Amino acid sequence: MWRLRRWAKRIAPKAIILLYHRVAEVPSDPQLLCVSPKHFAEHLEVLRRYYRPLSLRSLRRRLALNLWPPRSVVITFDDGYSDNLHNALPLLEAADVPATVFIVAGQLDSRQEFWWDALERILLSTPQLPPDLTLTINGQVYHWDFQSSDEDHHSSGNWHILMTSSPTSRQAAYRELAALLREMESPVRKRQLEQLAAWAGLDVSARPDYRTLTSDEMQMLAQDGLVEIGAHTMSHPVLSALPIEAQQSEIVDSKRVLGEILGRPVTSFSYPFGSQSDYTPDTVRLVRDAGFDCACSTFSGPVMLGRDPYQLPRYLVRDWDGEEFARRLQDWFCG
Repeated sequence: MWRLRRWAKRIAPKAIILLYHRVAEVPSDPQLLCVSPKHFAEHLEVLRRYYRPLSLRSLRRRLALNLWPPRSVVITFDDGYSDNLHNALPLLEAADVPATVFIVAGQLDSRQEFWWDALERILLSTPQLPPDLTLTINGQVYHWDFQSSDEDHHSSGNWHILMTSSPTSRQAAYRELAALLREMESPVRKRQLEQLAAWAGLDVSARPDYRTLTSDEMQMLAQDGLVEIGAHTMSHPVLSALPIEAQQSEIVDSKRVLGEILGRPVTSFSYPFGSQSDYTPDTVRLVRDAGFDCACSTFSGPVMLGRDPYQLPRYLVRDWDGEEFARRLQDWFCG
């Protein structure tokens, strides 16, 4: 019987939603958010040759009817980096592959970087740092020693958070502070980053390669209909850590702000961070009540008949070449 159930699961109609963040090449990418333009072009070629690219909107309609084509794949991007327009869109247009870009509405037109990029800039990309750092966070004192930070700087470029170790003091501090900043409410986190930037003697304005979309650029991204704009809250918080009223504001305001700029309703949403511990059943209800048609998470899995449209799974894509990307897709469809 278990073999029959396994066989039925393997042959059941399914679709895959892919999660990207950036199409760019940068000197330091500790969160592994970037896929190079060359590799993204290879991914699109694999999709065009062997799969059926669908828009998220089309998948949502077909999910209700269980009528999507075999080997259907949806591309999504989270956050709203400017390279989604300047690097990703030309490649999507050349391949005629649709995508959805989920945008942090409060980051539009911002002169500052996302907090994880600002932290990378301060700790991993600054050539020289003061010798030590002491911070008090939630009543607890944290201290880091940067006596050899100039040597650490030269070995920071290829390091990322999935590595099991943090060989330098900079990397250790980045890993620890990233975990702490992730749980903070936006105003508190902003003050903490300003304090860190002042400690390092840095201007907090965004670097060109790390900036987010402007309102005008978002409109350009969506103007020909190939790219759908979705909401990704106002400030990218861990929604499950917020009171219900604050969650509702993050969700409803992001839909309103983006819709007003675009001049049409925004109907799709993605949960920041998006694991099943980063939102709650109340969050799902708030998203549905706000008038969204669907919402994407970040836990892995295929989309199949009966899947909750407000908890659609996605597979996170890394900077793989076309051959590795094709192998991963095949595994995801056959798993």
